[in-house]
Amino acid sequence: MVLTIDEVNDILDEVYNEFPEPLFEGLNGGVLLLEEEKPDPEAGPDVYVMGEYCWDEMGRYINIYYGSFAALAEQEDWTEDDWQRELRETLAHELTHHMESRAGTHALDDKDAEELAEFRREFGED
Repeated sequence: MVLTIDEVNDILDEVYNEFPEPLFEGLNGGVLLLEEEKPDPEAGPDVYVMGEYCWDEMGRYINIYYGSFAALAEQEDWTEDDWQRELRETLAHELTHHMESRAGTHALDDKDAEELAEFRREFGED
């Protein structure tokens, strides 16, 4: 089931409200639902970036890529529950990056790099 971007925005609003407000402190750009899909340039064209924590001249913000979710939903025949679960997991992951960034740590960045290296080994990308 591929939901419209408006339907996904409604689900994302619900998921957002499940998290305690203090987790969003310092996230001055908020959480943005962007229409595009974003293939992962490091993992290959069939692997998508679902979300991204950003800290740049515009501030701190989280991008959620609707097109990436829609592409996987179509491939994997997601239900609405799948959409909710994936959005919740992605937002939690990006909020963890945000909290670690504020604390000056990078354990999740290290874990993400390890998982990418493992993916490449498994699928012959390295």
